[in-house]
Amino acid sequence: MSVLVTGAAGFIGAEVSKRLLEAGQNVIGIDSLNDYYDVSLKEARLGLIQQHAGFTFLKLDLADREAVEKVFADNEISHVIHLAAQAGVRYSLENPHAYADANMLGFLNILEGCRHHKVEHLVYASSSSVYGLNAKVPFSTKDGVDHPVSLYAASKKSNELMAHTYSHLYGIPTTGLRFFTVYGPWGRPDMAMYKFTKAIFEGKSIDVYNHGDLSRDFTYIDDIVEGIIRIKDVVPQAGLKSAAEGLAPDESPAPYSLYNIGNGSPVQLMDFISAVEKATGIEAKKNYMDMQPGDVSQTWADTEDFFAATGYRPQVGVEEGARRFVEWYRNYFSI
Repeated sequence: MSVLVTGAAGFIGAEVSKRLLEAGQNVIGIDSLNDYYDVSLKEARLGLIQQHAGFTFLKLDLADREAVEKVFADNEISHVIHLAAQAGVRYSLENPHAYADANMLGFLNILEGCRHHKVEHLVYASSSSVYGLNAKVPFSTKDGVDHPVSLYAASKKSNELMAHTYSHLYGIPTTGLRFFTVYGPWGRPDMAMYKFTKAIFEGKSIDVYNHGDLSRDFTYIDDIVEGIIRIKDVVPQAGLKSAAEGLAPDESPAPYSLYNIGNGSPVQLMDFISAVEKATGIEAKKNYMDMQPGDVSQTWADTEDFFAATGYRPQVGVEEGARRFVEWYRNYFSI
């Protein structure tokens, strides 16, 4: 039996695939290798994974229904870790159709594959973006998320609703993970840590939105991966709740779970920038700007339910995480 990892050449998908392979599991990795950001970075991640025995890579678009059906038909898949998506809040303002194709149609094809091939557990990526205009912090999965402020966020909430429907109708165990600002070595070029480090080394200014009055629940990649690996084996069970009990948004009679996966302690943007400056040894030139459309002023994960389910709490703080990222960046670009 194999674990199917979608988005296997992506930041999180590559690290999850590596961990699974190191544990002796067979992994089938899917990725479209699209050009949303530098394809060579994705290919470099893939190169590291392909050094492990037991890894099979398939280049395909999840919106291709027949191709996805063939993956499930041709392989014995026990678990699916669905991390492929069109990412980015700001990009969704410019290219909305990419989010419908990748995040909604692609997810439907994955759900159908799980349905027809009796997958034991589907773990899929949601996002802290679903909290939108919510003002109550820390953000809890027991809170409603009815006011998204970007199409990206709306597509991720749609994934949660679609997963619940399939759990209810077909008994597919599904677990959604709302990721909170993941960073670290091999990270995406459109994320803050990468952008800041690149600009600092190039002597360019960094854009500081909302004039620095922002906070994020920055979460180091190793902590995210450990959480995913642990939750894979925490399979939701049907019938633990009844509809008569007055269900919270993260509860269901179906085999359906929903968790925040984050550090659980927000960091002010200016402190985050200071950590990057310390790691590079260079003071950043700052370009203070207004808030961008689709952005939120703060994120903060309530992770107590996730800790109860997995027994894991994040280990890496932002200063250490920044140091590790900058060290990787220097090596990768021979600085």
